[in-house]
Amino acid sequence: MKPIPLILDCDPGHDDALAIILAAKNPALKLIGITTVSGNGGIAKVTLNARRIATLVNLHVPIAEGAGKSILGEVEEATDIHGESALDGAELPEPKVELSKLHAVDLMAELLRDSNEKVTIVATGPLTNVALFLKMYPALKEKVNEIVFMGGSATRGNRTPFAEFNIWMDPEAADVVLRSGLPLTMCGLDVTHQALVTKEIFAKLESMGTSVSKTIIGLLKFFAKTYDEVFEMPDPPLHDPVAVALLIDRSVVKCRKVNVQVELTGTLTRGATVVDLHDRFGARANCEVALELDFKRFWELMLDAIAQSAITK
Repeated sequence: MKPIPLILDCDPGHDDALAIILAAKNPALKLIGITTVSGNGGIAKVTLNARRIATLVNLHVPIAEGAGKSILGEVEEATDIHGESALDGAELPEPKVELSKLHAVDLMAELLRDSNEKVTIVATGPLTNVALFLKMYPALKEKVNEIVFMGGSATRGNRTPFAEFNIWMDPEAADVVLRSGLPLTMCGLDVTHQALVTKEIFAKLESMGTSVSKTIIGLLKFFAKTYDEVFEMPDPPLHDPVAVALLIDRSVVKCRKVNVQVELTGTLTRGATVVDLHDRFGARANCEVALELDFKRFWELMLDAIAQSAITK
């Protein structure tokens, strides 16, 4: 089968960094561009982080900086989880990958327009860039194969008791995406909280003994420390790569197609994803929602990508 062309829209972020590596180093995928959005850190920080990770693993694709604020002009950095740089925990190389002169939304449009086949968009940060693209370039919707996004939850939140961080950061953008009519898959906390970085996973990373694996260990140990302090989870969940892994092997997750809407006005629930698992609203099912993870298969894919990252090509 031909590799799946994809654009990764992200806000690196520890788990976004691993999502970049998985997207870049699995032969089932063809990463054609990276776009950045404010989320885990301010836009300048996450853009620098994307370029540093690309340099770390010898990846050369266009990288473009995108929205630094939500559609309504709000911004918040997740320093309690990702640190001041948004990627604390290891020394990263200075970037050798140039930054595109295009805005992220315009790069998305250019890559889709120039592609001979439909392109998948994987979003692992707030959905601001994706929503702006859909509004600014409606004629290019037909070039989008599907949108897979990490965000939301059927049961819980992590920024508030009900809202997951990426959706909470820009619920209006998420609403645009969910109403787009495009094929959608949501990888929310229900499934990503099953992608844990356990002691056994750390041991496998240590056994690799490469410069890349050592850098990743440093990043993930910082991530584990903050997750334990904030959420009492000593084994941190590696959220974002799940959204990439399912493109490589659909059996990695089990999904249910249901109606998903975003709460935009609730005083206590703004940013919550309302996932109608039992069809109580009788509304059109608009989104595949990932609920179960094949832990073993997920980590096979992730560890192989990390191992491949140490091979210079």
